[in-house]
Amino acid sequence: MEALIQEYRRGYELLRVAVEGLTEEELRFKPASDKWSIHEILIHLADSELVSTQRLKKVLAEDEPLIMSWEQDVWVKNLGYEKQDREQHLLLFQMLRAHMQPVLARLTAEQCERVGVYEDGARFTFRQMLEYRVKHVRVHLAQIERVKEAYRQSRV
Repeated sequence: MEALIQEYRRGYELLRVAVEGLTEEELRFKPASDKWSIHEILIHLADSELVSTQRLKKVLAEDEPLIMSWEQDVWVKNLGYEKQDREQHLLLFQMLRAHMQPVLARLTAEQCERVGVYEDGARFTFRQMLEYRVKHVRVHLAQIERVKEAYRQSRV
């Protein structure tokens, strides 16, 4: 569990490293009309973290709480991600991760096994949900690298 918490803690740093030195053109580049730019990925990560932090805390505080889904593509479109402040969202991501650190530092084995129940009946333990938060950043870091490569290829 300690390694998982350590990687969770490093999420913000990994994102910063991934986008360090990129131009605004690179950050706004979309590899296809239906694909996200790096800018949109970063906004998504902050919004996802906001939703997920609430879920994690709900599972620790309540007995088998209902966990609501959200439509990420609808958020991107209807909340105007392209007009959002990227730096503000990166800082929000950082603060949400920092906010969870005292909670994670005091986790017990029993708390790691507490369960949240999704609308479709799927059940996930706190540990599984935290593992997903770590995986989510990894997935989007890989996506950022693919967008960076697509940008380079578009310039050849």
